[in-house]
Amino acid sequence: MHRRWKSSSWIKRLPLVAAVTAVVALVAACGGNSPSGSSQGSSTPQTSSSAPTTSSGVQTGTPGTPLQVSDAVAQQLCDLIKPQLSDWGVQGPTLGKISLNASVHEWGLRNGGINIQILNDKEVVDRVMTKQCPDVHTQALQALELQTLASGLAF
Repeated sequence: MHRRWKSSSWIKRLPLVAAVTAVVALVAACGGNSPSGSSQGSSTPQTSSSAPTTSSGVQTGTPGTPLQVSDAVAQQLCDLIKPQLSDWGVQGPTLGKISLNASVHEWGLRNGGINIQILNDKEVVDRVMTKQCPDVHTQALQALELQTLASGLAF
């Protein structure tokens, strides 16, 4: 047998390659969303006195401004994370962070596909949870052993 096939180093890297491929595919799939009514390629500048708001209660704003969400949208995030807290305590912070990322992605998709805006303003997760459900926020930080939930977001 050829020595290249005896080496198992490529086998050890296979899960890492699969995980990276899955993350890239997920980000690419979520990246093409834009708010309805946007006119790409228009030569006429669009100005308004307020940031656009999606039908789901998310104020998309302009790049560099904090993402604003309604109380109902913020509560959805709390409702997604609260039932997972006990699992995170058992699974540990590594698996818990994966679940956190999945929950935040799901929350973004449910609310107008705002995943890219969340990526640009990860702190929105901490802001809305601190305001809407501070107890869930604190428990999540403890279970995931994080200073901020934004620091646990990898997408």
